[in-house]
Amino acid sequence: MPALTLSQVNDGVYRVLTGPGLHVGNLKLIGGQWKFKAIGYGAQGEVIPGGGPLTGRHNTTFAAPDAAVITAVLAPP
Repeated sequence: MPALTLSQVNDGVYRVLTGPGLHVGNLKLIGGQWKFKAIGYGAQGEVIPGGGPLTGRHNTTFAAPDAAVITAVLAPP
């Protein structure tokens, strides 16, 4: 998986995207920690919470929204 990028939605939410722009989850500030929430999409475009290519990393926590750290943890080479 290519490097991940972050796109800020608001002060407490970032979209997590692959290099080509595929939305694979959200990073949400919950209880003072940043928590990754995996997202997948069904054949008809429906959202599948906790799904997608990073489903095994759902609920991983981070100290800050740092794209390099998030890539290293969620999408190691």
